[in-house]
Amino acid sequence: MVKIWYSLYDRMLSEEALRKAFWKVRSAKGAAGIDGQSINDFAETLDTSIGRLLAELREKSYQPQAVRRVELPKPGGGIRLLGIPAVRDRVVQQALLEILQPIFDQDFHPSSYGYRPGRSCHQAISKASMFIRQYERKWVVDMDLSKCFDTLDHELILASFSRRIKDGSILALLRKTLKSGVMTGEGWQASEVGSPQGGVISPLIANVYLDSFDQFMKGRGHRIVRYADDILILCGSKSAADNALEQASRYLEEALLLTVNREKTHICHSFKGVKFLGVSIHSAFTRIQSAKIKSFKEKVKAMTRRNSPVNLEKVIEGLNPVLRGFANYFRIAHCKGVMSLLARWLRRRLRAIQLKLWKKPMRLHRRLRQLGYKGEFDAIKMNSWANAASPLSHYALPNRYLHEELGLFDLSAVTTGITVSVS
Repeated sequence: MVKIWYSLYDRMLSEEALRKAFWKVRSAKGAAGIDGQSINDFAETLDTSIGRLLAELREKSYQPQAVRRVELPKPGGGIRLLGIPAVRDRVVQQALLEILQPIFDQDFHPSSYGYRPGRSCHQAISKASMFIRQYERKWVVDMDLSKCFDTLDHELILASFSRRIKDGSILALLRKTLKSGVMTGEGWQASEVGSPQGGVISPLIANVYLDSFDQFMKGRGHRIVRYADDILILCGSKSAADNALEQASRYLEEALLLTVNREKTHICHSFKGVKFLGVSIHSAFTRIQSAKIKSFKEKVKAMTRRNSPVNLEKVIEGLNPVLRGFANYFRIAHCKGVMSLLARWLRRRLRAIQLKLWKKPMRLHRRLRQLGYKGEFDAIKMNSWANAASPLSHYALPNRYLHEELGLFDLSAVTTGITVSVS
């Protein structure tokens, strides 16, 4: 039996709840909204700001500001629209999220993994891999929704929440958040549809909205894995995949008023690989998508330019968080060889930087003598990419020196092909 909640708004009306919400907003960081107030600015007047928000919520005079529109280029082309709410509005959304998340999360589809407490991308990838390899569901519908977050229907959003929530004040606050509008270079624009990516509560809204799709597919015996608007339907045959695609498309477009991108939605077989959350899942192994390796290398290249005047220690200090993030995410793939190649390439780039910083061969030769080198010296070019891979460069800057003394994170030492338990 589904539990109905009638009185929740009072949970918002406490200084403790709003302060707790602020500290979560602060930990997530983020830019200022249209009012220009940063998180640090808000923190400097925390008592006053929290008191003002509390009074507005009690009087029900609170009105969220329009979100600041930011356009970000997508890796594969096109533009992703982000909406950045003001800090005060992020605090209110976070407080609302703290109330609503536990109510809805417990009843979500078990194969929904996006933006849920205790769930991760790794679990979603592992679940899809399990369906493919253990349950022989090798025909996969890879669905793409056009601008999903931007096209969620407001009335359907509110209807979805109202099935569990009967507190009119909570629903009114949610409606205000949805209708706050967008500020662009051309001025204020009304928001008639959508929940902007960047809003604190937007992921929950999307999950509540799409849960009816998840349950619809479950009721028809289809195996799915969903991470936000990334959807896989895993089937045992091509005909079953065709049927699943037809049923899913009809429900998404007719019942939820979303648009299926027909050009990017397709049926694939795990023999050739199923692209999902940055990896390619095959029948017997998982690889990192080549586009993700390319973007990683481009980022590292920008941080390791040879004309940089920064010493090697500082370069490595900036690199390590990027390397750890890449390794921690993609270690779920079977990528030991890729990690080793990337580590070798990275060390060569660092050696190229140090050669350029030394400027003259005599400084390299001094370093070699200090290390006990007794061979002959070549007058090599210090700005040569080829010479960064030379035996002399390796002798002067051995792997152990880079990793143990300078603290470079070692990609080649990462354990890959990890398994993650899934529900």
